[in-house]
Order: sequence, then structure tokens, then C-alpha cells
Amino acid sequence: MQVILLERVAKLGQMGEVVSVKDGYARNFLLPQGKAMRANESNIARFEASKAQLEARNLETKTEAEALAAKLDGQQFIVIRSASDSGALYGSVTPRDIADAATADGFSLDRKQVVLTSPIKELGVHDVSATLHPEVEVSIQINVARSAEEATLQASGKSIQELAAEAEAEAEFEIAELFDDIGAAASDDDEGMPRAEEEETRED
Repeated sequence: MQVILLERVAKLGQMGEVVSVKDGYARNFLLPQGKAMRANESNIARFEASKAQLEARNLETKTEAEALAAKLDGQQFIVIRSASDSGALYGSVTPRDIADAATADGFSLDRKQVVLTSPIKELGVHDVSATLHPEVEVSIQINVARSAEEATLQASGKSIQELAAEAEAEAEFEIAELFDDIGAAASDDDEGMPRAEEEETRED
């Protein structure tokens, strides 16, 4: 199907361009979302008549998007989730979860603006893109953790594997100290034995 783009569409073209797309893509996405219209004579004439208005509206929304991008770019948002000891999530983090986390921190972000190349299914800090406007994209970070404390440690650069290794090392150190204490106590008992025997010998 031939359509005329009413705004820039990634990997497709700029506003005003006539492009060929699959019928399903046009009917299910481009046309209902107002990103394009069928490229026939009447629609092309209609576009040309309202082109200046469309460009002005595009510039306005782009300016608003750029203002939000300046604040949003590089921000990190925390999402608390249950996970196994290995760091695998029970479920996954969705674009809606990410949008909700950003909104809770005072940023206006819609789930449709969140771009996930693959589902987030592990604890850790993940880079995510957000398309605020066809010509404005930002990068944000999603810190997925089991608790706020864990999120703070991950934000400092430690992975879930490093945190687990540290916890294991700490547990091993505590066990080693316990055995040292037991060994020292046993040694004290052993040192006491000869003295007792010597006293018995003297009494005889």
C-alpha cells in the first residue's frame, strides 16, 4: 500500500514522503495512529494544503519533547521485583512498568514511548531507549532489584553476581572465625590438662 507520512517514522521516511508499506502495517499501525494516510490524489492535495499546519504542530511537539529529553536523558529508575538467588526474575519488566517508574519519579512517560529490544528478565541495571517524538530519543537506565538497598548497591556498579559472591565470602569468613574460636577454646583446655596431672603427681 502507498501512504503519505504525516510525521517522521523511523526506518520509513520523513513527513510528506510517499512510501510503500505492507497492507497490515498500514491498517494496524500507521493509519489508526494518524502517522500516515493513503496516498491518493485527494489525500495528497489535502496534505499539501495543511502541510504548514502539520509542520508547525510537529515543531511544537518536538520542542516539548526536547525539553523533556534534557531532563530525562541518563536518568535511572528503580523497579523492585522478586527474583531467584541467581538473579532471574519471576516474570519480566514491561514497558508499562518502566513508564510507571518514571512517572512515579515525576517524569511524563507513556509505555508506548518505551523501546525494549528484548524483555528484561534479570536483576541488574539495564539500558533502555525512550522515543519522546519521532525525532527525539533518549537513553534511560532501569535498576531492577529485590530491595531498595540492593538497588543502591547495584547503582554503585556492583552486579548481582558480585553481591552474591561478597555475601558468600562474608558467610565463609564468619564460619572460619567461629572455628578459630572453637579451636582456641579447645587449645586452652588442652593446656590445662598437664597442670592438673602435675598437681596429682605432687600430691602422691
